[in-house]
Amino acid sequence: MTVRHTVGGAAPSPAPVSHALGAICLIKSPSRQHRALSGLPQRLATLADPRHRRGKHHPFVSVLLIACSAVLVGTRSFAAIGQWAKNAPQEALARLGTRTTSVFAVRVAPSPATVRRIINTTCPGGLADLLGADPAGSDTPAVDGKSARGSCSGDSPAAHLPAAVTCAMTAVTQLRVPDKTNEITCFAAPLEPYNLTGVR
Repeated sequence: MTVRHTVGGAAPSPAPVSHALGAICLIKSPSRQHRALSGLPQRLATLADPRHRRGKHHPFVSVLLIACSAVLVGTRSFAAIGQWAKNAPQEALARLGTRTTSVFAVRVAPSPATVRRIINTTCPGGLADLLGADPAGSDTPAVDGKSARGSCSGDSPAAHLPAAVTCAMTAVTQLRVPDKTNEITCFAAPLEPYNLTGVR
């Protein structure tokens, strides 16, 4: 197996939503069996809900599905995700599993603040793994990293995020490089959980 490590400006800068992946993940990454689940809702349900028991006004998986759906149609910020959810028709919100209120079972979308809070506290490594594609059977995967704009805080440097993609530009996964090292020593880590037999 050969993994190509790209250098320079080949990869686009991360969108603001990607800043959530700069958080520190303290939850065990999903297993290969979790990634093999066919449906995205089933995959996301294997993640640990980071919220406390009280104050769970919106289903965890529903919030993640709303964020995924909004990003797919072009939103690039938490505010835009919240606006998309607010304007989504009731049928769409029902399919995404949002909560209901009143005797008329009106679907209620989460606010931008709720979306931001849940995504920022969800295990970033697990979320990236479950949303990525399995590289098995593809051509040579490539790994490149960029520093997330706006992720620098106090004495902490900006989060540097290597991402693995296939030659078809399908994202595999993404992780944060520890502050005291660099992507050269970590570039193979995103692909470790996958079975790359036969991948060139």
